[in-house]
Amino acid sequence: MARYLIRRLIHSAFLIWGVATLVFFAIRLVPGDPVVQMLGPEYTPEAADAMRQKLGLDESIGSQYVKWMGDLLRGDMGSSIATNETVVDAIRTGLPKTLSLSLVAFIIGVGIALPTGILAALKRNTWIDYLASLIAFIGVSMPGFWLGILLIIVFSVNLGWFPALGYAELRDDGFRAWIERLILPGIAIGTAYAAILMRFVRAGLLETMSSDYIRTARAKGVAEPGVIARHAMRNALIPVVTVMGIQLALLLSGTVAVEMVFSIRGIGRILIGAIFDRDYPMVQGIVLLIAVIFVLANLAVDILYTAIDPRIRYA
Repeated sequence: MARYLIRRLIHSAFLIWGVATLVFFAIRLVPGDPVVQMLGPEYTPEAADAMRQKLGLDESIGSQYVKWMGDLLRGDMGSSIATNETVVDAIRTGLPKTLSLSLVAFIIGVGIALPTGILAALKRNTWIDYLASLIAFIGVSMPGFWLGILLIIVFSVNLGWFPALGYAELRDDGFRAWIERLILPGIAIGTAYAAILMRFVRAGLLETMSSDYIRTARAKGVAEPGVIARHAMRNALIPVVTVMGIQLALLLSGTVAVEMVFSIRGIGRILIGAIFDRDYPMVQGIVLLIAVIFVLANLAVDILYTAIDPRIRYA
């Protein structure tokens, strides 16, 4: 396992470097000049040349790349072209909000998907199974931003149960204010997550329930709850854990639309603003962070495999 982890970490480092390189050059192919956008009505050729020299944009792309990679190896992601805020400070500000939103959405999604998927598998081809499948189909088909708007209209505007916009700091405002502002966006994101996960739970459990070892466990007199919990679910969790890991990484990086709807300045919203502003350092830093999240999520899933199924070993 140690040898496997070292090999995976080396491969991950090369993968992250490749993503960073691709993003560095790809963002510069996007039409538009960040200097022109920054200066706005005050644009003059002289002012633009001075700004490019100040930002280092007058150098060749190769020189900019070497300088950026050197700073990155020292832990310096640069500063925003638009706001002069360092990329590290922007990530430090936005990441806790995205993590909090993703955590609430993850808990809601898993809390819905696991019992619903198990119940749909045990009640196969009954009205319960059909209803769960219909709900899952609706959940997958419903965009998160649209569901978020509906939730705001119903639970914030009409009923007044939850605040509509903004984010409350857990340390400053307390748990209640923090969770009240995350419930609605968490439901908006977690609904689609639950729908996808529920289908995998149902399919995995149906496959394992028809296995020989399940019939053997029943023949030995093991109670049905024990058969499901100790034998069926343990083996059905392998594909489920894979989907959970990938979807969790997607939650951390894909909350853009919902953050915009609920006015939460998380990583996704910062990234969208940086793309519109042609803010090269900010886009590069946040995309690099997203790449690291995906790599670590996949590595964590591989490690969890051995905990779920001891038969899995990495040579």
